Amino acid sequence: MANLRPIKFRILELCNEEGGKWNYEIVPQIQEEYGLKGNFQRDSINFDIIELASGGLLQDVEVKVDEDGIYKKGFLLHKYNITEFGQIRASDACLLNI
Repeated sequence: MANLRPIKFRILELCNEEGGKWNYEIVPQIQEEYGLKGNFQRDSINFDIIELASGGLLQDVEVKVDEDGIYKKGFLLHKYNITEFGQIRASDACLLNI
């Protein structure tokens, strides 16, 4: 785990993929890659996603209620795309080639 890039950088990479990513897709992937387990870590990763969106690096492009318990039953599920600003910032940090 010592050679992994910061979690927020990895989130930006994932959201740069064609069509964006849902938070319920991002969170378990980050948990697996970084060896993070449990609800606290799950919610911390989701909070990182929210911070990136509030900073203008990600945009919320679709929302739906989690009726099936995919992530947290009754909570909102969000789909995110990286913004142009996010791509520029990620490129400045040598994360993406734009």
